[in-house]
Amino acid sequence: MAHEILVDLFKNRPSLAAELLVEVLGVPLPPYSGARLTSIDLTEIQPAEYRADLVVVLLDGDAPIWVLIVEVQLGIDPRKRFSWPDYTMGARAAHRCQVGLLVVAPDPHVAAWCAAPIETGIPGFVLRPPVLGREAVPVVTDLAEAVRRPELAVLSALAHGSSEQGARIAAAALPAIRGIEEDRARFYGDVVLNSLNAAARRALEVMMKGYEYQSDFAKKYVAQGRDQGRREGERAILLRLLRARFGELPEAAVARVEGAEIAVLEQWAERVLSAKTLAEVLDEPS
Repeated sequence: MAHEILVDLFKNRPSLAAELLVEVLGVPLPPYSGARLTSIDLTEIQPAEYRADLVVVLLDGDAPIWVLIVEVQLGIDPRKRFSWPDYTMGARAAHRCQVGLLVVAPDPHVAAWCAAPIETGIPGFVLRPPVLGREAVPVVTDLAEAVRRPELAVLSALAHGSSEQGARIAAAALPAIRGIEEDRARFYGDVVLNSLNAAARRALEVMMKGYEYQSDFAKKYVAQGRDQGRREGERAILLRLLRARFGELPEAAVARVEGAEIAVLEQWAERVLSAKTLAEVLDEPS
């Protein structure tokens, strides 16, 4: 899911890649009036197919003036050092304008690998991919900025949710996503809360109580995050108790515990000490 979440953020705000290139990585771009998605198929006459994660066209009116290829890279893949130059030239040929590349690589080791210059063998043509690493993602704690660019707020939570800033980032992001359509808001809310560690979740609960813009929407997602954390804790405790009582557990038993709700987990936990078999605890037929 990590790859698809990142791709979706750039897909839902086509101008985000251009904004980050200019604001974070210092890559100059020409003035543009709009940005739209285009086909990710960069195949020209080559027999192989080349498909980028996302291709964005920057527009001057209706005319393409720049093509941005967005690649999310979660691991080292030596093939990309051959395909990325091909992506750029395929896009340049297809759209008849200048082309840029943005590689999103959260892992520092992978980001360093992605940023290494790619020698193509053509004099003067050395591709130096601009790379957006985790630390370079802006920390968005301002509500107005989160409302203006909710995708950037969610990206900020993904990058920094487990840091000391995590609660402040979430406190800005959750109310900000109220204004977008419900399905996307629900998805973004889940992404933000799942990016927080336990300390950030607790801090968020305290912080939200003091904010004037606290909303029923934000409360709902904070409560969901708290319940999720409680379920995870109950499951971990029950699994430890079961293993201590009955030894190594069958995969089916572990799956049942991991899929159970809090009320059922509590009921099973009460039976552990008195039950003679694992089946008695989990209501399985003997």
